[in-house]
Amino acid sequence: MKRVEQHVCFGGMQEVWSHESATLGCTMQFGVYLPPQAAEGPCPVLYWLSGLTCTEQNFITKAGAQQYATEHGMILVAPDTSPRGEGVADDEAYDLGQGAGFYLNATRDPWAKHYRMYDYVVEELPARVERHFPASDARSVAGHSMGGHGALVIALKNPGRYRSVSAFSPIVAPSRVPWGEKAFGAYLGNDRESWKAWDACELVAGASERLPLRIEQGGGDPFLDEQLQPQLLEQACRAANHPCDVRIRPGHDHSYYFIASFIGEHMAHHAAALKR
Repeated sequence: MKRVEQHVCFGGMQEVWSHESATLGCTMQFGVYLPPQAAEGPCPVLYWLSGLTCTEQNFITKAGAQQYATEHGMILVAPDTSPRGEGVADDEAYDLGQGAGFYLNATRDPWAKHYRMYDYVVEELPARVERHFPASDARSVAGHSMGGHGALVIALKNPGRYRSVSAFSPIVAPSRVPWGEKAFGAYLGNDRESWKAWDACELVAGASERLPLRIEQGGGDPFLDEQLQPQLLEQACRAANHPCDVRIRPGHDHSYYFIASFIGEHMAHHAAALKR
């Protein structure tokens, strides 16, 4: 592990670290915010998964979450959104390849060699964080857009591993919208039955844990009707009697202006769960 950035921020320290990932077969970076409480002992961790085209930088520079992490004594960890580098498969489009890992384990060439973001986020990254930083094993997960999809899927597939989950503008039904259909077809192949393992609306039906799903959605989001469709998750949760809280915020779009407006509420939501 190599530290590549360090900045004092709200009484704590915002850092960026680089490491060789055995899971992804490339060099990866992640941001970690250490609140001042981390100097006194282990702190719980909120993992943030970003959206299409993002790196670890978007969340740590735009969301303003560090002030709330200091308030609640939480470590923030923000990984990159995909494997990267020479030799890693890519595509000219913004919604496939590098910057578009979709937080799944690819099974189809040429993607299968490197695109295992699910294993990286669930297993390798927390192991590194809990080994190298004063982090407890109390974890929560959140994300935005593609990362919101990742947060929901990861929480639903791992009962008992996360104390809470929330998402801003998530892709809730990737099997049924253009972004997800393109990515799943490339990474997983044309068998749509196999896609269900990476679709929050499908996973809710068989969830063994009733972890409440907290969703924040901008009413003015240009992707709302075609790509996001939070009503599909609401319908799936009603059918499965799974707790789900979808909040439509009039006028807000898909940007970090939206995230920054409500990140404090989400941090408080996670802090309450992490302290239980």
